[in-house]
Amino acid sequence: MSDLHIYRRRFIPEELVHLKDDIIIKHDNNLMITMWSALHPRKDIAKGVSAYYMDLGIKVSKVYNSLGDIVYWYCDIIHTKKLPDDQNTIVFEDLLVDVILYENGSIKVMDLDELAEAFDQKKITESTIKDALRTLDTLLRIIYQGKFGILMDPINNAEADYYSSSNI
Repeated sequence: MSDLHIYRRRFIPEELVHLKDDIIIKHDNNLMITMWSALHPRKDIAKGVSAYYMDLGIKVSKVYNSLGDIVYWYCDIIHTKKLPDDQNTIVFEDLLVDVILYENGSIKVMDLDELAEAFDQKKITESTIKDALRTLDTLLRIIYQGKFGILMDPINNAEADYYSSSNI
């Protein structure tokens, strides 16, 4: 796993970031779990653990503040791209739509306007918009049916395994 390179591509703002400091704590064909520190630390967001559900097109992040408290669970709608000539590089494209689940149980869907803006600017295709909306629907169904634990559990388990095996 150490020679695996992961990147995050955003469309708004347009950027490609090498996530070179992320620690990959689990990886198989359809799931990658990473631990990370915020690229631009803030008081409310310092670090987290993310699961990339590549087959679902969903990234779920458990986000912590600087005191180590869970702030919220943050979900991104993503596409996963492996570079054809480089099997050691994965690019996770952020399809702009986000869902935040707060500790008090409230849910917030965000950035649908950015999805439309990216289409207007010809940064994404109609097909990508349809994929993003269908994936958002799948994620919201999981949440509203009370099944979000199936996406949380692998993160919690990998995090616990990581800390117990490293004796931290």
